[in-house]
Amino acid sequence: MKKLNDILNELGISKVRLAKYLGVSRQMLYNYLAMDNLKKWPKEKSTKLFGLLNIKSEEELNEIFIDSNYIMEVENRLNDGVKDSSNRELLADLKNFSKKEQELLSDIINLLKERLAEDKTKETFNAFTYLYHYLQSMETSKELEYILAYMSKSMGFTDPMEFAFNQNQQFIFESILFSAMTLYNSGNASKVRLAESHKKFVKDIEHKNEEKLSRTQELNTAKIQALRELGYTEINEENAREVLDKIAEIQSRKV
Repeated sequence: MKKLNDILNELGISKVRLAKYLGVSRQMLYNYLAMDNLKKWPKEKSTKLFGLLNIKSEEELNEIFIDSNYIMEVENRLNDGVKDSSNRELLADLKNFSKKEQELLSDIINLLKERLAEDKTKETFNAFTYLYHYLQSMETSKELEYILAYMSKSMGFTDPMEFAFNQNQQFIFESILFSAMTLYNSGNASKVRLAESHKKFVKDIEHKNEEKLSRTQELNTAKIQALRELGYTEINEENAREVLDKIAEIQSRKV
């Protein structure tokens, strides 16, 4: 079993992905790997492992020659196996989506689960928390879509001349963002020089938050007044439409 563990480490296969491929929990996989030999594994699981490594028996482990081609072959089989396993789990909840949408959602969810399972640091958790906030805000600014497109292009996933959104605006935004990233990566951008700019950034956010708070307080005041004028003590399913109309009327009086 030491030889198997050495091969898995050399291939860079995580326990999370291998467990998903075999259709077992991580703890069960650890139990398997702690056994003396593969003959003690359930036949179905050992056969699946042999298929992943492209061998027919445990004895052939010693004959495996690991090079870039072999690593790529194993990686492709692993990806296909993990995707099939994950899709079976998720498809029940994705029936109303198209096949491409199902595959995309499945890939995203599996990637997030794998990263969180493998890396328990606060950095990973915080990064995904920010990603969640980003997704929540997608409808508030078209530039958020342009940022995603820019990153996809700069990482080599998308053709740099592909414009999935407003071509003119996306072109301008990508050009400006490239200039900013070039300055950042050049090492010529110092914290001292940019301190004033960051101060403006903070003030802008504080101003937006104040406006949001003011708007919330204004709506709350209008809600209380509407309930009072209508003779209600709370909003419920029966009076919601009436109260909302009254709130709109109250706000229109101030215009």
